[in-house]
Amino acid sequence: MAILIDPPFWPAHGTIFSHLISDASLEELHAFARAAELPEGAFDRDHYDVPERRYADLVARGAVPVQANELVRRLLRSGLRVPARQRPEKLDGILAAAWERLAPGQGAIGAELIERWSEPHRHYHDRTHLLAVIQALNLLALRHGEDPGDEPRVPWLAAWFHDAVYRGQAGRDEEESAGLASRLLSGAGFRPAEVDGTVRLVLLTAGHAPGPHDPAGRLLCDADLEVLGRSPADYLRYAQAVRRDYAHVPDPAFAAGRAAVLRALLDLDPLYGTGTARRLWQERARENLAGELESLGGR
Repeated sequence: MAILIDPPFWPAHGTIFSHLISDASLEELHAFARAAELPEGAFDRDHYDVPERRYADLVARGAVPVQANELVRRLLRSGLRVPARQRPEKLDGILAAAWERLAPGQGAIGAELIERWSEPHRHYHDRTHLLAVIQALNLLALRHGEDPGDEPRVPWLAAWFHDAVYRGQAGRDEEESAGLASRLLSGAGFRPAEVDGTVRLVLLTAGHAPGPHDPAGRLLCDADLEVLGRSPADYLRYAQAVRRDYAHVPDPAFAAGRAAVLRALLDLDPLYGTGTARRLWQERARENLAGELESLGGR
């Protein structure tokens, strides 16, 4: 495990910058950055941009100098590299196009939602998560034929709204997001069945426990929980981002609350409602959840 820094090379704002990374965890990287008094705004999803004048000081503090190509290789190997398509300058265009395909002519709603998902206090519940849920829906329903329910657009509409209001207040966030969906969709002339279905699914994401005869609910909940079945490195990045979302909660309280969430997910039988999601993600998801619970001192 190491903090790595490449030589000052990257020009911006009248100086040149280095990249500072961890090859182990974002938690390690943020701890080093705090100790070095780097501003939070210097963090760019998987690295810190640091001006040339800080290079020697950061090396003296323990950052290991490496060439840029080695830094990239180590970041890729760690699993912490954020793909270019998930970066803010790419995400807005990708999401705007996805919304236009879903709701042609309703660009104002899409723009408001993208703005909400871009709020600076979000770390996991951000645009990257929104895109991941949309892509998981596409995988499950469009590629593998899982049933979207009687109102085919509703799972996708609910994906856009399910964390549109996010303050780190479980339950209340879902209620306010559902209220936002009701107001915006009703005001834009969406059919009542679509509005009601979207509101219902948004509220369902508070517990991720759809009924046995709820194909739309199963589809959305499985897409929302796709992250649980990723590689251990990706799951670790997810867990660290969730902790940053709840930075306002003290460590003991967070550990207790998070452990309760993990146990509730492990108690779901099945964890995923669709056959495709069970086949693709369930085994790895249970391993990831159990591992995180153990790391919190739970059983």
